[in-house]
Amino acid sequence: MALLIITGPTASGKTTRAVDCAQAFDGEIISADSRQVYSGMDIGTGKDLEEYGDTKAHIIDIVPAGYKYNLYEYLRDATKAIDSVASRGKLPIVCGGTGLYVESLLKGLRLPEVPENKELRQSLAGKSLAELTEQLSRMKTLHNVTDVDTAQRAIRAIEIATYYAEHPDKAVDATPHPRTDATVIGVDIDRENRRQRITRRLYARLEEGMIEEVEGLLKSGINPDDLIYYGLEYKYLTLYLTNHLTKEQMISELEIAIHQFAKRQMTWFRGMERRGFPIKWLPWDMPRQEFVEAVRNEMNRK
Repeated sequence: MALLIITGPTASGKTTRAVDCAQAFDGEIISADSRQVYSGMDIGTGKDLEEYGDTKAHIIDIVPAGYKYNLYEYLRDATKAIDSVASRGKLPIVCGGTGLYVESLLKGLRLPEVPENKELRQSLAGKSLAELTEQLSRMKTLHNVTDVDTAQRAIRAIEIATYYAEHPDKAVDATPHPRTDATVIGVDIDRENRRQRITRRLYARLEEGMIEEVEGLLKSGINPDDLIYYGLEYKYLTLYLTNHLTKEQMISELEIAIHQFAKRQMTWFRGMERRGFPIKWLPWDMPRQEFVEAVRNEMNRK
């Protein structure tokens, strides 16, 4: 079964490219974005649903805001969606910039569901993020920086690592069923253009009502800590709306954080290539038809 993956850093224009390919190859899109799964979190996650047009997209708006969706659930849902799309004779196109999701799919990673450990969570509740990070680093190699983005994420990562240590029979090999049918396309954008697009997009989203979106989520009863858990836009906007940052501080710190996030994404993708997952990089500003033909040529090499 053929599988096309279109990835790259934030603000590189992945969605547009994926839709172009879906229209050209009779495909459907499976999101690989760790935050677009949440309903009600639209502007801050950049769903841009109008871009899809008639193209069907999967794993978007599937759980409520406040929920903590995880890698186990993503692999379960993405595999199901890929199989469903392929069974209807269409091309599954995975699109997103969450490197952990993309690489785990390529590895064919299988994970057991890790239940909540309330006793462990209570024992960790008073620890600082630095203390949690150090504890987690003693349990696993910290490839994924989002594990220690917030205290809640770090506690969940410790919970998962503890479960694997206590249930070695359920801890699976990292590469039991690697995919050999995938063509991985990266949307390549230079640092300066990426920075400009990130800045423009941030101010556009603020104009579109991103602050009001987060305000509405808080008014709906979602705990501020749960929004901070999601990081980036939801973290900084929540800190602003709960009077921990001024508006100017929020915008400035958020812009810096998004630039840093894009840099970490590229670090992950380069790491993927070193770990044996080749990515064919195509220019972000390549004419649409040329991009589609380049993708077609790359898929034909499989």
